[in-house]
Amino acid sequence: MFSGDGPPRTAVVPTPKGLRMAANTSLNEPADTEPATESESATQPRPPRSLAVVRILLGWIFLWAFLDKAFGLGYNTPSGQGWIDGGSPTAGFFAGGTAGMFSGVAGQPWADWLFMIAQAGLGLGLILGVLMRLASIGGAVLMLALWYSMLPLETNPFVDPHLVFAAVMVAFVFTGAGDRWGLGLPWRSVGLVRRFPILR
Repeated sequence: MFSGDGPPRTAVVPTPKGLRMAANTSLNEPADTEPATESESATQPRPPRSLAVVRILLGWIFLWAFLDKAFGLGYNTPSGQGWIDGGSPTAGFFAGGTAGMFSGVAGQPWADWLFMIAQAGLGLGLILGVLMRLASIGGAVLMLALWYSMLPLETNPFVDPHLVFAAVMVAFVFTGAGDRWGLGLPWRSVGLVRRFPILR
């Protein structure tokens, strides 16, 4: 029987070529273990390209909505009625809807600022692939609010694009969608992001 109180013993280990080598095998010494590193995340499979395309396109939808509402580019927002011209970005979205629930919010300066910052942040975050958790969660909440404000729907009893966008952004939270064709991987190496994973 071996005793754990004795000095380290030397074992002769044969190699495939018949050579011999000495190795210290102490029953008292634990095996060397290497701590896990951040590089392990880089070895994980990246999300599919199709998901990256959806992320970038959805980000452009939000960023373009911000630009159009801010400057009145003549698409959804008529020319001369942009935010910089004194128009309210929230008036068209929250003025009606279910029982006028958001009627007190529509047109309020704080609501306009919050709405526009959310759209710009969502657009940039999704396109660049950074802050994906915050962008996806915030975007899903915004889309659900817009969906609810438009009930009852005119073209479908339940589903409209806002609900679809909300479901897609929930999927972004669990798929690392910013790692493909985005800055998701280098963004994770930032010290503040490693400390607070919600910023990924």
